[in-house]
Amino acid sequence: MDVNGTVAEGFEPVREAFAANFALLGERGAAVAVYRDGHRVVDLWAGTKDVDGTAGTTPWEPGTAQIVRSATKGIAAAALLLLHQRGELDLDAPVGAYWPAYKAAGKERTLVRHLLAHRAGVPVLDRPLSPAEAADPDLGAAAVAAQAPVWEPGTDHGYHAQTYSWLTGELIRRITGRPVGEWIADEIARPTGADLWLGLPESAHARVGRVGPTEAPEAASGLRARPKRAVAEAYADPDSLTRRAFAAITPLPDENDPAYRAAALPASNGIATADGLARFYASLIGEVDGGTRLFTPATTELARAEQSAGADRVLVAGTRFGLGYMLHGAASPLLSPGSFGHPGRGGALAFADPETGIAFGYVTNGFRKSVTADPRAQALVRAVRTALM
Repeated sequence: MDVNGTVAEGFEPVREAFAANFALLGERGAAVAVYRDGHRVVDLWAGTKDVDGTAGTTPWEPGTAQIVRSATKGIAAAALLLLHQRGELDLDAPVGAYWPAYKAAGKERTLVRHLLAHRAGVPVLDRPLSPAEAADPDLGAAAVAAQAPVWEPGTDHGYHAQTYSWLTGELIRRITGRPVGEWIADEIARPTGADLWLGLPESAHARVGRVGPTEAPEAASGLRARPKRAVAEAYADPDSLTRRAFAAITPLPDENDPAYRAAALPASNGIATADGLARFYASLIGEVDGGTRLFTPATTELARAEQSAGADRVLVAGTRFGLGYMLHGAASPLLSPGSFGHPGRGGALAFADPETGIAFGYVTNGFRKSVTADPRAQALVRAVRTALM
């Protein structure tokens, strides 16, 4: 496999790990980008643009983008934290102060910070939404506003896999008066120069590859993370919070459908290049070449201040969350204890590490069964760690 792109001196281990992902872990098409202190030091891509391509199909190019699933959550979190930074949102205010309908069904004491830290108690919908319904922000907002919490908001945490879309999207819309995808384009993507979209415009359709499930080759089976029995049982039980949380949209959307990609679901359907994700996270921790710094130092610290830790009622594992961001831990290893970011189920990963000045973005067109710690992304993170030694 020919690996294209560049690495700065000292970051050669990342190129080696990236090539090994194709040789040993069955990667089809992917890209990785790394910034250090606002300067790009890794920019690599290889393989085919489409996961279902065969020899001779369109190769991955420098501007190829892919759907990044839950890595989108980190972008949505930044929108809310920017509104807080600007004095337009109080993290300790009740959600109902901005969104009166949300007070229903015992949720009147839910705080804004509870939404960001997966403590709101509404990871499921008693009546799941179809993909078409989920794409309608009014229907999605009405569904979570009417939903009774499965635990008292603020007292516990569990991953809001799908409902995070309408919780964050409606709050942003209520405060700004603008659709969430439009606000992110104007206030995050454009100032930073990051190639990322929530609600893909028709002008960018040709840049986005087809995604789909892939399996690691048998030779690499020993490298695949095997879930603990409790986790496997939770995913197998249709009545578990785990299954119900991921099934809040039923049936699962076709992620290659232009209509789905044009929708704005802040939990799951953002589209980005690896460089776009890395550049976005670089802007959360410092100045970036040719772009605007988004977070003040105080907001950066706020983003990664631990809000939730321990047994996650949905993921059935020990997770740690700041305000909208996963924090470094066994369930989601990042670069160091101070890192904050977000994976996308089965592949993508993006994060920032303020202590080293590193911002990282990885996207792929081949999704695996992993939820938070994909072996291919982890190999690249280890290589970055080696490069810094």
